Amino acid sequence: MNKKIVLFFSFFIAVSTFGQTKKITLEDGVLQQNRLFRADKLLGFQWIPNTNKYVYVADSYKKLMTANTANSKATELVTLADLNKALSSDFKNFFGLEWKDANTFIVSKDNKYYEYNLSTKAGKLISELPEKAENAAFDDQKNNIAYTQKNNLYILNANKEKVAVTNESNEAIVSGQFFARSEFGITVGTFWSPKANYLAFYQKDQTEVADYPLLDINETPGKLENIKYPMIGQKSEKPRVGIYNLASKKTVFIAPRGNADDYLTNLSWTPDEKFVVIAELNRGQNDMHLNVYDANTGAFVRTILEEKNDNWVEPEHPAFFPNSKSNNFIWISEKDGFDNLYYYSLDGKLIKQLTQNKFVAHEILGANPAGTEVYFTATGPNPTNMLGYKVDLKGKQTLITKDEGTHTVAVSTDGNWVFDEYSNHTTSSKSLLYDKNLKAQTLLVSANKYDGYQMGTAEVKTIKSADGKTDLYTRLIKPSNFDPTKKYPVMVYVYGGPHAQMITNSYLDGANLWMYWMAEQGYLVFTVDNRGSGNRGFAFESIIHGRLGVNEMDDQIKGVDYLKSLPYVDGNRLAVHGWSFGGFMTTSLMLRKPDAFKVGVAGGPVTDWKYYEVMYGERYMDTPAENQKGFDEASTLNYVKDLKGKLLLIHGTSDDVVVMQQNFALVKKFVEAEKQVDFFPYPMHKHNVVGKDRVHLMTKVLNYIIDNNK
Repeated sequence: MNKKIVLFFSFFIAVSTFGQTKKITLEDGVLQQNRLFRADKLLGFQWIPNTNKYVYVADSYKKLMTANTANSKATELVTLADLNKALSSDFKNFFGLEWKDANTFIVSKDNKYYEYNLSTKAGKLISELPEKAENAAFDDQKNNIAYTQKNNLYILNANKEKVAVTNESNEAIVSGQFFARSEFGITVGTFWSPKANYLAFYQKDQTEVADYPLLDINETPGKLENIKYPMIGQKSEKPRVGIYNLASKKTVFIAPRGNADDYLTNLSWTPDEKFVVIAELNRGQNDMHLNVYDANTGAFVRTILEEKNDNWVEPEHPAFFPNSKSNNFIWISEKDGFDNLYYYSLDGKLIKQLTQNKFVAHEILGANPAGTEVYFTATGPNPTNMLGYKVDLKGKQTLITKDEGTHTVAVSTDGNWVFDEYSNHTTSSKSLLYDKNLKAQTLLVSANKYDGYQMGTAEVKTIKSADGKTDLYTRLIKPSNFDPTKKYPVMVYVYGGPHAQMITNSYLDGANLWMYWMAEQGYLVFTVDNRGSGNRGFAFESIIHGRLGVNEMDDQIKGVDYLKSLPYVDGNRLAVHGWSFGGFMTTSLMLRKPDAFKVGVAGGPVTDWKYYEVMYGERYMDTPAENQKGFDEASTLNYVKDLKGKLLLIHGTSDDVVVMQQNFALVKKFVEAEKQVDFFPYPMHKHNVVGKDRVHLMTKVLNYIIDNNK
């Protein structure tokens, strides 16, 4: 071929490709990661109970599809239009669907509950709750609904009668809702017994908890909204567990056996409904008793086990009963350094430690019908993964998911099939079906939704922590036109706190899409998961106890040292941004390591731990009376004079997690020290700025960095 023609053809291809390349806008980066760019998945996947069939949502949420394990060929089960016609309603999607049996499902809208029969294609309204009812929860048989109104708990029973379980005129006594500010794995406040003869529920007495004022500016004049916010070292909630007997209509109460403000957590029912198992944790969170109580009388029966630790004990998972005909149960504990599974009898005998992994078990998914195998997720040896496992009651452990990555796993009710949907560094999403021999068939492989867009690249590596021994995972995002001969400014995105992991073996490696937008502006975007962050075991996490910020900052500075060792990094143009604990880290780094970063943007920061809430704060810092030195050391208010760089502080004015007093206290100290900083409020937003306003937030954050990091 003529060389001129070849050169022209190559040039034409390059120009054509360039012309087709689309750029991700910042608005895309904030709003579209899980919309326009969401990978193809079997959305809303559920196993139909007691069958080998499953369902998922397709066609923009307008169709409920079904397939069976024999051939996995999907067919339409019901359309949204047909469902709405049968129910005389206007559902927008199928989300929230619950199965009553293999042929009937329940959907709800505006506190109205409908039943749809797949055989007859007919539906009907089965229950209707009051307009302001909240926290609705069906029993397993889908006959009774527990719900709350204001501070009281009710049941709409199988006869459609409203039953008042509590009738407290003192609105500070709250029943049937989560308590302890959702710590200890607590997400709900009601617990039906297996056969729905009883309803257990949390009750919290907040009478002595301080009111905290939030301002509603939408009223004229502004209106004061008080919330109950127990600050570290001050009066806290007093919990009880109530057990309501549906037959006798009587309630018995279980109070902490220690102090009135100890925690009652991780409630579970024995399969025979005779007992409830509750973890009682002292307020100091270093001594836990797993107790058994008589469900009929509320009487204490025995303590099954006790765990103590000088740092903390943190029960996060209720006792799991693998066999519906046995009261033997599995308890997850990190007493040997990592969350592992232990098999106990109800009289407290350790039958078998089922797993002895040097990695973190995350969640029990269920058991096979015989109760002989238990399914769970765990990181595996690489802590950036989340994998599916099973273990039998003799301790034989099997890895189910064969590919490294971040997996979501669902086990069929017969225990013979496992649905697996995962992503990793190179796979945006893949859906698989495993049979009982762990042979997999592929159901769906997603297209790359970023194809045709100008995108940078990310690399995940490890560096050594400040102790010189521990591996820390890092993620570095580079622009699409990266030139190793140039010098780039860097934005460090930090969280750094417990229970969180920023870097995962998933598509985009756990990054936010806006970080790739930032890279296209000529930046490198860097993150390191320091000691104290999640999924690395107790020693890795508990190093922070009593001295929040110290080891975390030292590890972040190791990240800075690593960046400065790279020939393409401009070490004089480093910026840092984080939110919540990441806001605490950002302000701490700007004030206590003032030569490291030129610019910082801290959102919703804890500035002094004495202003934070009891449950989280006392676990990691104890109380000021016990650890004043640690509180003084961690308080950013004590370092304002050392600020050198440009600092922007941001806060939602209705933040009920990190209250705005945190930021105001820091701003006041800056004023007193005659230090200039920038401050931006987001009126009426809570701890996170959400919706379209988040585009405004990230524009504010990233423009501040770009404008000041020159």
